[in-house]
Formats: sequence, structure tokens, C-alpha cells
Amino acid sequence: MRTVLVLGSTGSVGTQTLELIRANPDKFELVGISGNANAQLMESQRVEFSLREDAVAVGPTQAAELAGSIGADVVVNGITGSAGLGATLASLRSGSRLALANKESLIVGGTLVTDLAEKDQIQPVDSEHSAIAQCLLSGGKSEVARLILTASGGPFRNWSRKELESVTPAQALKHPTWTMGKVITTNSATLVNKGLEVIEAHLLFGLPFDQIAVTVHRQSIVHSMVEFHDGSVIAQASEPDMKLAIGYAMGWPERLAESTTPLDFTRAQSWDFEPLDEEIFTAVKIARQVGKAGLTFPAVYNAANEEAVEAFHEGKLSFLGITDTIEAVLDMHTAEVLSLEAVLEAETWARQAANSLIAKR
Repeated sequence: MRTVLVLGSTGSVGTQTLELIRANPDKFELVGISGNANAQLMESQRVEFSLREDAVAVGPTQAAELAGSIGADVVVNGITGSAGLGATLASLRSGSRLALANKESLIVGGTLVTDLAEKDQIQPVDSEHSAIAQCLLSGGKSEVARLILTASGGPFRNWSRKELESVTPAQALKHPTWTMGKVITTNSATLVNKGLEVIEAHLLFGLPFDQIAVTVHRQSIVHSMVEFHDGSVIAQASEPDMKLAIGYAMGWPERLAESTTPLDFTRAQSWDFEPLDEEIFTAVKIARQVGKAGLTFPAVYNAANEEAVEAFHEGKLSFLGITDTIEAVLDMHTAEVLSLEAVLEAETWARQAANSLIAKR
């Protein structure tokens, strides 16, 4: 029996994690939850799982305190955005295995996070990185030629820059495959999410950026691939259901039975792959530059994006203005050291710089 703390329990990852805990009462015991909104749902979760009131945290600071003190075997960090960094660091320091859905905390924390983690202590919950972790079981790191992240392409796959100029918030929230929150769904439409995932793959698996590729796969059945130096490509394929990646991280090193419905190979189907046009969707190209620069540049990339996404949904910024704002803020940034204080300061600066630029548009 493993004890589990779920941070962001009312969000998409959090609610699906609770579904897996309900379905596997002999394997997992929920010992705490955190959230930032939807108090009614949080209270119903607390009552259902018979949690003490002090096992429920509201807000990222309280979530980090709970992660550091509760002593859970597994912490599922489903907090949205870089606000989850404190909880990520607290979970690692406490010795819990970290099932990480909050990619932003790894990206902005960089080596602050990876240097703190023991071997295999971080288990990725992103479907792409879970897929890579599974594919890497087929060979040694020295045999890897490339990691190949798949992208659905979002709702605007094959659109031109001209067509993207008039995208509305409602259109950006119509993801063709996944049901996610506003920020992540918009990030998938701009491909900022894939840019973040490129940096995440570099940090998780320790490969240089020139060995991390992106391909567009609109069916979202192949979640990512690993190419080995002999030319073999190993792919992980499953229905697009986050519960598989969540279950794999919670149950590691064992697989959690029946996490999702298997693919039906009695039915005819086609899987398509095509290159990503990084001149139209510039977020991935920018992310590679940011990842290579390191230090606080990833924190600036992420913070500027979060402010730009909010401005887009408030009608203050165009869709293309999101990545334009990110690039402009990055051009203004200078960095010398990486520390928690430097990350927090860089984020605050980036948000102010982004909002200043947005106000002038």
C-alpha cells in the first residue's frame, strides 16, 4: 500500500489521479490534497476519502508545506504553472517519489530540481515523457540517437501565419485530442507547451537539444519515440488517456493494471506523422535557444508566456502576440546565476516586462 498526496486535486490531472486511487484501494491510500479554487469539490474529496482538515492545503505555499511534512510515498504534483516549484522541491527533499505533471517547476528550476533528485525519484506524468521513459527501457543511454516528442499540432495544424493572426480565444481552447485547462490548452495551440516539453526532456533524460526532435502526429496515439543508434525506433502507443501516464508514475517500477483501454487492432486505423513548421510555430525554436542558455531564461520564457496567455484571453493581445511577447521579453533579459531567489526575481521581472509590452500594443 502506497500513500499518495495529490496537489492540484480539482484539476484534470488531480481528478484523474483520484479515479485511479478509487479503482485501486488495495494499492493506494490518499493522505492529502491541495487546490487553489473550487472549495466545494475539495471539501467533497476530503469527505469521500476521510481526510483530516489539516491534510487539505489551499494555495501553492501551503501545498509545498504539506508536501514537505506529510511524508507521502508518492506526491502527484498537478499544480498549474511555476507556482508548483516550491512543492516540487519540498517533495524531493522529503524523499517522496515525485509524479510530476507540473512541468513548469522542473523547467524554471532546472538544475535546482535535478541536482536535488535521487535516481528515479522524479517520474514524469506528461504523456510524452512517460512514453520516452518507457521506450528507454529498450536500450542504454549511450545507444540513444534521438528522443522524438510527438505533438498533436493543436487546433491550428497546417495554418499559415496569416490565418493565425485572427485566432480567437474560443478557437484556441478547442484542442483536437485532450481536455485540459485554459493555460495548457492555449499553450498547446501556440506550441509553447511543446517548447516547454523539449526543455523538460533535456532536463529529465540528460540529452543535448540537438538530440531532441519534434514531429506532428495528429491522432495522439504514439505519445513519443526513441531512436537508437542502430536505426531502430521504439514507440509507446496507447489511447490518449492521461491515466496511463499517471498510473505508470504512481505504480513505478510496476505497471498499474487497466489504467486505460487498450488499442483496438481489429479496427482499421492510420497514424500520420509530419514535420513541425518551426517558422510558423516559433515557440519550439525559441524554447531550444532558451534551454541552451539555461540559468533564469527558462523562467522568463514561462512567466512571460503565462502573462501573455492571460492577456490573449482578456482580448488585450493577439494569438501571434503571445510568442512575440515571449521573444521580446527574452531579448531584454540578462542572467548571471541560477538560484531559487534568482528564479523568483526573474519571474517577477518577466511578468512586469510582458505586461508593460502588452499595454503598449
